[in-house]
Amino acid sequence: MARSHSEKHFSKRSGWLRAAVLGANDGIVSTASLVMGVAASGATQGNVLIAGVAGLVAGAMSMAAGEYVSVSSQADTEKADLHRERLEIEAHPEFERRELAEIYVERGLDAPLADQVAEQLMRDDPLAAHARDELGLSEVHTARPLQAALASAAAFAVGAALPLLTTLLAPSAFIMISIAGCSLVFLALLGSLAARAGGR
Repeated sequence: MARSHSEKHFSKRSGWLRAAVLGANDGIVSTASLVMGVAASGATQGNVLIAGVAGLVAGAMSMAAGEYVSVSSQADTEKADLHRERLEIEAHPEFERRELAEIYVERGLDAPLADQVAEQLMRDDPLAAHARDELGLSEVHTARPLQAALASAAAFAVGAALPLLTTLLAPSAFIMISIAGCSLVFLALLGSLAARAGGR
């Protein structure tokens, strides 16, 4: 039977949104700090921009690599748990069925109904049932290394571009205070946009 309406749940965005917010935040802070440090040395505006662009490229690559490795480790752990659970289901199906029923009893179902639900789910797709209800794994929360890496790198680049744009447009005499002030504004706007994205 088709659903009568479609619901949008915000948890589906948690993987890429977290990586994007962290990437943009790091892009703003690290690039602003870099260009302010270079500007403080008395470098020309052109040299400050070159340093900032180099920081953007290096930072984006670093964020992507770090996020990919981190989320890949999570994905490997999930795969190992699923493999072990599959072996346990094959070796001790009745024990695993009782274990599933106990989980449903703890969540509020009566014992007879919990047994019935566990039996039905074990018949249809036992691994999916145990992954979801015992391990807490689902399609929404499954680790996606490539998605997280791309989101982090792109967000870092966008965040880093904002202090660079300020450096390009600001008068040379006020470049330090312009970068500092605009970066604080950018960070505040980022927080506001992230809150809205997570709630829509």
